[in-house]
Amino acid sequence: MAKPLVPDDLWAAVAPLLPPERPKPRGGRPRLSGRAVLTGIVFVLTTGTAWERLPVEMGCGAGMTCWRRLRDWQEAGVWSRLHRVLLERLQAAEAIDWSRAALDSASIGAKKGGAEIGPNPTDRGKPGTKRHLVTDARGTPLGLTLSGANRHDSRMLAATLDAVPRVRTGGRGRPRRRPGKLHADKAYDHRRCRQECRAWGVTPRIARRGIKSSQRLGKHRWVIERTFAWLNRFRRLAIRYERRADIHLAFTTLACALVCLNQIRRFC
Repeated sequence: MAKPLVPDDLWAAVAPLLPPERPKPRGGRPRLSGRAVLTGIVFVLTTGTAWERLPVEMGCGAGMTCWRRLRDWQEAGVWSRLHRVLLERLQAAEAIDWSRAALDSASIGAKKGGAEIGPNPTDRGKPGTKRHLVTDARGTPLGLTLSGANRHDSRMLAATLDAVPRVRTGGRGRPRRRPGKLHADKAYDHRRCRQECRAWGVTPRIARRGIKSSQRLGKHRWVIERTFAWLNRFRRLAIRYERRADIHLAFTTLACALVCLNQIRRFC
């Protein structure tokens, strides 16, 4: 039997975060259930299919209905809150390793243009988007930002660290959001990056250009490469088809939340 696209544990995490339904004083057709719409959204994210090709037999409504709900939930902050809630579950089970974090970026093609897109210097200047990601020592995605493909990695270090949500520990004390050390490759070998890390209270472990090899740091940074591979399993993220940056960010944040859910099943 095929696994459900929206299992019970995922729906239990999403349902309390959804905004209330708007009243309809003049009546009208009943609103499609949130779980059915989420099924359509996850199906598009997983398979990469076009919105208008959503199978009717899935019962998730029209593709435009799912797209509008994805947009509205992004504006309401549902996906970012879902990511934070799942991180808090991992933190409550002591399954987030804050001792080390890894930071890196990956570029993808952008077929239709739009915001947060620039000429990719590694792909003959074709338009592309760059994902900047920071993970814990186990590869759990903590923070995410987007930029044009021509944006230098070092310019996004502070913004990516700032994208890490405040994760409550479940007990007394302040929420946690700072790793002990940050591992990064030679693209971040700038005084500015080290100063930004120290301003955050994070010890930088950045490979130096022309001084030493990155191989020793690779034993700590390989986890983020694996996380990028996990994200690439979501076919909708292999190439950016969305003109709107907020829609692509919604898909990517949801994918990070699903990775966190898999980490919960693995470690909790």
